[in-house]
Amino acid sequence: MSKTKSDNKSDKTSPDLDTPTDLSSAAVDKISAALNTLLADAFALYLKTKNFHWHVSGRHFHDYHLMLDEQSDAIFATTDQLAERVRKLGGITVRSVGQIAKLQTIKDNDDDYVPPREMLRELMEDNKHMAAAMRKAHKLCDDNEDSGTAGLLETFIDETERRTWFLFEASRQEGSNAG
Repeated sequence: MSKTKSDNKSDKTSPDLDTPTDLSSAAVDKISAALNTLLADAFALYLKTKNFHWHVSGRHFHDYHLMLDEQSDAIFATTDQLAERVRKLGGITVRSVGQIAKLQTIKDNDDDYVPPREMLRELMEDNKHMAAAMRKAHKLCDDNEDSGTAGLLETFIDETERRTWFLFEASRQEGSNAG
């Protein structure tokens, strides 16, 4: 069912971009906002992971370089799905790097040098942050009966937890079972 002129959504969405949905305008607004923050964070985490991939050094260079390349590809693969989900719901998604910078909650790392173990630990914490944000968005979807977005987020949560696990294991001290 398409939204009507009386919906608040029509004030924000061009009629040319209006998408039919049975979700309320309030639900579309809340879910779109949550997904746009996740999208901004995915772009920020992608670029940070690539940065560390390009600048990793040391005796584990090859393994870390390949792992970070694989992880950055997986993160980037989520961006189109998140943005398209916003559009499927009738929302508007991010349009620029500037808008991403305003929405992102993942902090950039512009340091000249980051030791490899610190890179892995920082990315591990960022992935944990992403998983927590995805769970929060999932609850919002459940509360608004948006099973499509919830299902997508379940897959992304699992993938994010896998990255967290790999980063944790790769960053352990030699001969130690401690973090």
